Amino acid sequence: MPQPNPQPGSRFWRDASLPFIEARTVGDGRKLCYGRHAHETFSIGVIRSGHTDYLNRSSRQQVGPGTVVLMNPGDVHACNPIADETWSYRMLYVDRAWLAGLQREWGCHDFRPFAAAMSTAPALYAGFNRFYDVLTADGADHLLRQCAAVDFFGQVQSSLAPAAIVEREANRKLDRAADYIRDHCAAALKLEDICGAAGLSPSYLIRAFRKRYGMTPHAYLLNRRIQLARGLLKGGAAIAEVALATGFADQAHFQRTFKQLLAATPGQYLR
Repeated sequence: MPQPNPQPGSRFWRDASLPFIEARTVGDGRKLCYGRHAHETFSIGVIRSGHTDYLNRSSRQQVGPGTVVLMNPGDVHACNPIADETWSYRMLYVDRAWLAGLQREWGCHDFRPFAAAMSTAPALYAGFNRFYDVLTADGADHLLRQCAAVDFFGQVQSSLAPAAIVEREANRKLDRAADYIRDHCAAALKLEDICGAAGLSPSYLIRAFRKRYGMTPHAYLLNRRIQLARGLLKGGAAIAEVALATGFADQAHFQRTFKQLLAATPGQYLR
C-alpha cells in the first residue's frame, strides 16, 4: 500500500558491489522541479504519496499513489508535483547492459524497451517496494541483493513484457547526429558540426531532431553532459573538475543545469 506519511528529504543510494543500479528516494518533493530530460539507464519508480504531472514521450497524464512509472533509456520525460500535495516517490536507475543480459536469458536478442510508461498493478508496486527495501537496507547481504534484483526484474519482464516492435523507426541521419553529440558533448559544438556529421540541413535537423528525441539538439547536448557528469561524480571527481570536463563554461552554469535536470545539486547527489 502507498505510504501516507513519508519522511522528508531526498537521498541517493549506491554500492560499489552493485555498480549496475542506483536508487533515489524523495520524501517530500513539493519544491522539486524537473525539466524535460532523458537517462542512459532504464528507470523505474513508484509514487508513494501525492500526485504528479507525468510526461513520457508523447504521453502526458496525472498519476498518484500506487503507480509504477517506467522510462526506457533515451525516453524524454519529466515528473513534477501537482498543487501543494506532499509528493513522495522512489526510483531505480538500472544499467542498460546489465538488464539486457537478463533479457537475453529470458529469450530476447538484446535490450528490449517496454511499451508501457506506467502500471497500476498492485503486485508490481508491492514487488518494487520489497526489492527497494532489501536493496537499501543497512548491512544487507550482497548475495541477497543480487538475487532480489534478478527476481524483481523478472517480475517486471513478466508483468510488462516488451512490445514486439518498440524500437523507433530507423532514421540513420538523425541517429548519426545524436551519436555525434554524445561523442563530442564536452566540446563547444556548433550547429554546422552536427549537420556535417549527419548530412542534414540546419532547418531539417532542428525540426526532425525535436520530433524524434523530444528536445532540441542543444537540450540534448546539455542532457548528455549531465549524464556524463553523473558518472564522473560517482567516480569521485570534484565538482569543479566535473564542470570543466563536461564542457560547461563555469561551475555556476553546471550547477544550475544539473539541478534543472535532476532536481538535486551536484553536492546533494554526492551526499
